[in-house]
Amino acid sequence: MKKILVASALAIATLSVSPMIAAPAFAQAKGVAVADVRVAAARSTAFTTASGQIETTYKAVIDNQNTRAQTLQAEVNVLVAKYSEESKKPTPNQAALQAAAKAVQDKRQAAQAELSQIGAPVDLAIAYVEDQISVRMNEAIKAAMTAKKVDLLLNPDAVIRREDSVDITDALVVELNRILPAVSTAVPAGYQPGQLVQQRNQQLMDAARAAQPGAAAPAPAGTAPTTR
Repeated sequence: MKKILVASALAIATLSVSPMIAAPAFAQAKGVAVADVRVAAARSTAFTTASGQIETTYKAVIDNQNTRAQTLQAEVNVLVAKYSEESKKPTPNQAALQAAAKAVQDKRQAAQAELSQIGAPVDLAIAYVEDQISVRMNEAIKAAMTAKKVDLLLNPDAVIRREDSVDITDALVVELNRILPAVSTAVPAGYQPGQLVQQRNQQLMDAARAAQPGAAAPAPAGTAPTTR
């Protein structure tokens, strides 16, 4: 069965802690910690529950994709064998060898495109789940930082060495579960991956502009997609 228990591409960068931290921020920080927001999202109750729901709802699609993948892999293997056979000849025909190599490459690309098309409904449902979590991630980050008395939070990849005690990923999971215990797997009509994050960012920018003295009222936002 297709693995969907790990978040593939959470669009959280614009809503979470900035990856660029100026030197003075380190000097002024009283509590420093690290947290892996992608791991936290993948371990959240909302994501794990939604993953199971998606596997059930789209079981026929997933089974079809897996079956077709096995068939296509067998076809690729035949072409690879032909290429290997040609390459092992004492004096390989270079034209035939290049043709065989191209046949393998073309078949692999076509297979990937076909499998992606078959699995598109599953990928879209996962993207919608991730999008809903992404919108609330910054709120969960702030709550975890407050609970752990942290005023500077870093991505683990930005740290050379650390003690396990400074990792507050577990605390982030707790806050995410509290703030967003569940999400919908029913993809709205017309939904595009990342749409919810974009809408949230626009709302934040509009609010910031409205808070400025003499700011004009923001233009009406577009109508959100309706759930099927």
